Amino acid sequence: MKGNHHKEIKESSLFLLPLALFVSAFILVPVIGTMIDSTFLDVAFLQKKFCGFDNYRWMIRNPGFWQSVRFTLLFVAVTVPLEMILGLMFALLLNEPTPARAILRAAVLVPWAIPAAVSARTWELIYNYNYGLANFIWRKLGISAEPINWLGSEFSAFASLVIADAWKTTPFVAIILLAGISAVPEELHRQAKVDGATLFQRFAHITLPLIKPALLVALIFRTIDALRIFDIIYVLTRGGPGGATTSLSLYGYNYFLIGDFGYGSAVSAILFGVALILSVTCMKIGRFSEEVK
Repeated sequence: MKGNHHKEIKESSLFLLPLALFVSAFILVPVIGTMIDSTFLDVAFLQKKFCGFDNYRWMIRNPGFWQSVRFTLLFVAVTVPLEMILGLMFALLLNEPTPARAILRAAVLVPWAIPAAVSARTWELIYNYNYGLANFIWRKLGISAEPINWLGSEFSAFASLVIADAWKTTPFVAIILLAGISAVPEELHRQAKVDGATLFQRFAHITLPLIKPALLVALIFRTIDALRIFDIIYVLTRGGPGGATTSLSLYGYNYFLIGDFGYGSAVSAILFGVALILSVTCMKIGRFSEEVK
């Protein structure tokens, strides 16, 4: 028995070897390289030299860094719960047996399937001050006779980014949760209905506990994705007004753009660390390893 166990471990390791090589080549090596580069004064047209943790010390003293941290964490705190709630609602609706269910399931994927840059450009047209759809609807509803500069103030720019991101990524959450809901045995709902359980009770005591692994997967993916938000911000606001919507990804990108690769790498390393900590925290709180067994 012991020999068979060792044989199974050996065979499993061989199957995992290609994945381990892929992760090492395309994830670990770039991450390690970025962390090493963050300890150098690596500026274009200047000699590269080791500077230890100077990039991190300069970063901590930079108000722009803390402004980008504040925006990024606030963006995560608002968009992730919003998209989880909307995604769950859509998943429950799409799971209902309706004649057009297949068409609706395909249609809900459209926003997610559209390239991020194209989606952001579409929202840029919607928010346009002169001829945008948002101001057209605003005037038709009689809320305001004057057009609104949706991307011109800190609050409205933040709200506009949240709406655009929710439209783009809520379908992703919905599809993951729909897969979890579809796997819940229908017999459990029928039996609970016979026993007199209400719709809410069936959802709270049957559906929700059984889709917890799917909820955790969606939560982790969306948290990481929201932390590294870049494309929608780059197209819509470029970090404005006054740097109020500059995410950590955009903040680091701006330094890469001007040739300060050491400082940009330090920002990237911090972003990786924050994403790793939040991901591990989500898995620990949700006991992910136990749920997927």
